[in-house]
Amino acid sequence: MATSFFNLSKLQTQQKIPTGFVWPEDDVIPSEADLNLPVIDLSGFLAGDEAATQAAAAMVRAACEEFGAFQVVNHGVDWDLAEAAKILADRFFGLPTDVKLRAKKLPGKIPGFSGAHAERFSTTLPWKEMITFVFSEGSTPVVEEFVRSTLGKDYEEIGKGYQKYCEAVNGLCLELSELLGISLGLEDRKYYRKFFEGGQSMMRCNYYLPCNEPDRTLGTGPHCDPTSLTVLLQDHVAGLDVFSKGKWWSVPPYPKAFVINIGDTFTALSNGKYQSCLHRAVVNKDERRRSFAYFLCPRDDKLLLPPKELVSGDSDEEVSRRYPDFTWSDLYKFTQSGYRADGSTLENFVTWFTTASA
Repeated sequence: MATSFFNLSKLQTQQKIPTGFVWPEDDVIPSEADLNLPVIDLSGFLAGDEAATQAAAAMVRAACEEFGAFQVVNHGVDWDLAEAAKILADRFFGLPTDVKLRAKKLPGKIPGFSGAHAERFSTTLPWKEMITFVFSEGSTPVVEEFVRSTLGKDYEEIGKGYQKYCEAVNGLCLELSELLGISLGLEDRKYYRKFFEGGQSMMRCNYYLPCNEPDRTLGTGPHCDPTSLTVLLQDHVAGLDVFSKGKWWSVPPYPKAFVINIGDTFTALSNGKYQSCLHRAVVNKDERRRSFAYFLCPRDDKLLLPPKELVSGDSDEEVSRRYPDFTWSDLYKFTQSGYRADGSTLENFVTWFTTASA
């Protein structure tokens, strides 16, 4: 049975990592080389320039079809918020363990602090600590309130900083949902945006400590995100790997850029036109690494229906739906009921869901 918490700051001093952190050899195969993941300038799109919008949309389509991921610059997010997120992570993860555990993730809940996902898994544990926040638009600053209610007023600047970061990145996500619709040729450019406005999303701060056996473990195992879009902020240390053409490739940090990857629910919303990005996080022996993943989620009450343009052919003939009608809450419950997200989450969910619904 898994322990409720692993203190990696103590484990990192050991020459041999505990067996629970050892991953299968196929999962820890080194990356081939650096991947030149497309970098897309959003300034023209955000300014309403139609020619620039179409050019950006074409790049998005090509990147999504090949990798399920791309990078964006000039994205409208104040970079001071990104730099503050890194500083706040150092402060939070540098706190004494008993203070961090005030915000411990509770069973069945989304927000909170945990080490190595120990509350869910007993083997192939990820070499990281993390804290996850729930974010929703509205007058209530939910991230700020969570930090204040768990850690106390002495640490409320952490909550305020991540509240502002989530607000800014959520705005970027809504803009990206429109650009993705344009890239898929949708008549209604706001079709996808309607699935996310008023929804509840998540933001996770990952803290990867140095490891004496980095070639035997992973910071995050190979998986596709079950959510719709992920906006990833990397620090200066490489660690993100993307799987493409049968090999792992490293995605080095790019100045003032976010990595955007397609998740399973957007795969369903695009009727399989854009496939989820299989990725992982590696660790190293010398440096700690921080990453910040914002997971855009559809509203729980929205059926994930692809637009008419993606379920009809050139001659108005019907194209089969690749996925059944389901909601984000259906998929989320599946991933939290003992199934660990991997590269086949969506397919396995569909099998389970259609059998359960029969």
